[in-house]
Amino acid sequence: MTAPVALVIVSATAATCCNVARKKKKDSRLKRAGVSGYNKPKRTPKHPKKSHIVVAKVGDKVKTIRFGQQGVKGSPKKEGESKAYAARRRAFKARHAKNIAKGKMSAAYWANKVKW
Repeated sequence: MTAPVALVIVSATAATCCNVARKKKKDSRLKRAGVSGYNKPKRTPKHPKKSHIVVAKVGDKVKTIRFGQQGVKGSPKKEGESKAYAARRRAFKARHAKNIAKGKMSAAYWANKVKW
Protein backbone atom coordinates (compact mmCIF):
# COMPACT_ATOMS: atom_id res chain seq x y z
CA MET A 1 0.00 0.00 0.00
CA THR A 2 2.84 2.40 0.62
CA ALA A 3 4.23 2.14 -2.92
CA PRO A 4 1.25 3.89 -4.56
CA VAL A 5 1.56 6.70 -2.00
CA ALA A 6 5.21 7.16 -2.99
CA LEU A 7 4.17 7.33 -6.64
CA VAL A 8 1.60 9.99 -5.86
CA ILE A 9 4.23 12.07 -4.08
CA VAL A 10 6.63 11.69 -7.01
CA SER A 11 3.88 12.71 -9.41
CA ALA A 12 3.03 15.77 -7.33
CA THR A 13 6.72 16.71 -7.24
CA ALA A 14 6.96 16.31 -11.01
CA ALA A 15 3.91 18.52 -11.49
CA THR A 16 5.47 21.19 -9.27
CA CYS A 17 8.68 21.04 -11.32
CA CYS A 18 6.67 21.50 -14.52
CA ASN A 19 4.87 24.55 -13.08
CA VAL A 20 8.20 26.12 -12.20
CA ALA A 21 9.48 25.46 -15.71
CA ARG A 22 6.39 27.13 -17.23
CA LYS A 23 7.09 30.51 -15.64
CA LYS A 24 8.41 32.86 -18.30
CA LYS A 25 11.86 34.25 -17.72
CA LYS A 26 12.40 37.89 -18.71
CA ASP A 27 14.36 38.15 -21.95
CA SER A 28 18.00 39.06 -21.34
CA ARG A 29 17.87 41.50 -24.27
CA LEU A 30 15.33 43.64 -22.39
CA LYS A 31 17.58 43.79 -19.35
CA ARG A 32 20.71 44.55 -21.39
CA ALA A 33 18.96 47.36 -23.28
CA GLY A 34 17.40 48.70 -20.08
CA VAL A 35 13.91 48.96 -21.52
CA SER A 36 10.66 48.12 -19.74
CA GLY A 37 9.29 45.84 -22.46
CA TYR A 38 9.17 44.96 -26.13
CA ASN A 39 8.50 47.79 -28.59
CA LYS A 40 9.10 50.46 -25.92
CA PRO A 41 11.83 52.86 -27.06
CA LYS A 42 14.18 54.47 -24.57
CA ARG A 43 16.52 57.46 -24.81
CA THR A 44 20.24 56.64 -24.54
CA PRO A 45 21.99 59.95 -23.77
CA LYS A 46 25.37 58.36 -22.98
CA HIS A 47 25.65 56.27 -26.15
CA PRO A 48 28.36 57.77 -28.39
CA LYS A 49 26.46 57.47 -31.70
CA LYS A 50 22.77 56.61 -31.34
CA SER A 51 20.15 58.49 -29.35
CA HIS A 52 17.56 55.73 -28.71
CA ILE A 53 17.23 51.98 -28.27
CA VAL A 54 14.28 49.61 -28.59
CA VAL A 55 13.90 45.84 -28.38
CA ALA A 56 11.50 45.24 -31.27
CA LYS A 57 9.33 42.14 -31.42
CA VAL A 58 7.10 41.01 -34.26
CA GLY A 59 5.72 37.51 -33.82
CA ASP A 60 8.60 35.32 -32.64
CA LYS A 61 11.33 37.58 -34.03
CA VAL A 62 13.14 39.79 -31.52
CA LYS A 63 15.74 42.39 -32.49
CA THR A 64 17.61 45.12 -30.60
CA ILE A 65 17.62 48.32 -32.64
CA ARG A 66 19.56 51.51 -31.97
CA PHE A 67 18.37 54.51 -33.93
CA GLY A 68 18.59 58.28 -34.21
CA GLN A 69 21.68 60.45 -34.50
CA GLN A 70 22.98 61.59 -31.11
CA GLY A 71 22.69 65.33 -30.55
CA VAL A 72 20.37 66.02 -33.46
CA LYS A 73 16.94 67.35 -32.72
CA GLY A 74 14.21 65.44 -34.43
CA SER A 75 11.17 67.52 -34.98
CA PRO A 76 9.81 69.98 -32.46
CA LYS A 77 6.24 69.94 -31.20
CA LYS A 78 3.86 69.85 -34.16
CA GLU A 79 1.48 72.59 -33.04
CA GLY A 80 2.74 76.03 -33.96
CA GLU A 81 5.80 74.80 -35.87
CA SER A 82 7.41 76.97 -38.48
CA LYS A 83 7.19 76.26 -42.21
CA ALA A 84 10.87 75.31 -42.17
CA TYR A 85 10.29 72.61 -39.55
CA ALA A 86 7.23 71.32 -41.40
CA ALA A 87 9.32 71.06 -44.58
CA ARG A 88 12.08 69.30 -42.61
CA ARG A 89 9.60 66.75 -41.30
CA ARG A 90 8.13 66.10 -44.76
CA ALA A 91 11.61 65.73 -46.27
CA PHE A 92 12.63 63.14 -43.64
CA LYS A 93 9.45 61.13 -44.15
CA ALA A 94 9.79 61.24 -47.95
CA ARG A 95 13.48 60.36 -47.89
CA HIS A 96 12.98 57.35 -45.62
CA ALA A 97 9.49 56.26 -46.73
CA LYS A 98 10.66 52.93 -48.16
CA ASN A 99 12.46 51.95 -44.94
CA ILE A 100 9.68 53.26 -42.67
CA ALA A 101 7.27 50.99 -44.53
CA LYS A 102 9.33 47.93 -43.49
CA GLY A 103 7.71 48.08 -40.08
CA LYS A 104 8.79 47.65 -36.47
CA MET A 105 11.96 45.74 -37.32
CA SER A 106 13.58 48.77 -38.99
CA ALA A 107 15.37 51.70 -37.37
CA ALA A 108 13.65 54.11 -39.77
CA TYR A 109 10.23 53.09 -38.44
CA TRP A 110 11.26 53.90 -34.86
CA ALA A 111 13.02 57.14 -35.78
CA ASN A 112 9.87 58.24 -37.61
CA LYS A 113 7.66 57.32 -34.68
CA VAL A 114 9.81 58.73 -31.84
CA LYS A 115 11.76 61.63 -33.31
CA TRP A 116 9.61 62.94 -36.16
